[in-house]
Amino acid sequence: MSAKIIDGRKVSNLVKEEVRVDVEEWVSKGNRPPFLQVIIVGHDPASSTYVRAKTRACEHVGIETDTLHLPDTISAKELKNTVRKFNNDDKVDGILVQLPLPAHLSPHDVIESIDYRKDVDGFHPMNVGRLAVEQPTFRSCTPAGILELFNHYSIQTKGKHAVVVGASNIVGSPMSIMLSRENSSGKATTTICHKYTKDLTAHTISADIIIVGVGQPNLIKGEMVKEGVVVVDVGMNRVPDDTREKGYRLVGDCEFETVKEKASYITPVPGGVGPMTVAMLMKNTLLAAKKSIYPG
Repeated sequence: MSAKIIDGRKVSNLVKEEVRVDVEEWVSKGNRPPFLQVIIVGHDPASSTYVRAKTRACEHVGIETDTLHLPDTISAKELKNTVRKFNNDDKVDGILVQLPLPAHLSPHDVIESIDYRKDVDGFHPMNVGRLAVEQPTFRSCTPAGILELFNHYSIQTKGKHAVVVGASNIVGSPMSIMLSRENSSGKATTTICHKYTKDLTAHTISADIIIVGVGQPNLIKGEMVKEGVVVVDVGMNRVPDDTREKGYRLVGDCEFETVKEKASYITPVPGGVGPMTVAMLMKNTLLAAKKSIYPG
């Protein structure tokens, strides 16, 4: 048995096409195009790559966007003042502060300064809280993208044992909330593990679904999973590779070759979860422009 590959690029293209048609219809009714304001602090190469991908996606679906580059020496006060300026700009529908931030800036502090009605990343405490109590909200893009993949491939979560490895506020924590909720995309029995979990295999071996995002290459190996498991790898790690022009290759948190022999479905790295994160950001930005989540 070898796993069926979950093609994130294909599904993200379908989502973006839906958004493009919706944006076209929205504009044809006399509305201005949605506008996404991106703020990037410093010169992190990975962040620059992500922002370029988001900009390209905006262009594809008809969302207008601008990226403000700020120096890594900026103070917390200056950054929050900049965010508040966009909060008060009616032409800006969504605000995205690219993470990670330089060490002297608190991501929690900066995220909380964003107007929750423009928080298209879904990281603001208001949106996370509403997610927890099943109120309409901007859902964190990566977990929302994973559920979109499950929907496309008809992967059932109801009654399944889902193990989430990694408890971050961006992926692991909201993912576990979404999987355990009493709605059509949830109803799973959900276990959260992290780097402090003793005997990780004791948890992963019983899982019907494993979602891993801890930033540790090859953490989940074939002997740690059961036959037929669905594996979603959120990890994106650079490992040295002299055979590649860049001197490295990208791998996930799973040992792909051994895990895929036992899994029924698996996401590749790259080309799995990453494109879905961007597609769901487009969806959230359109929802913000339409004021679908927070009317008025």
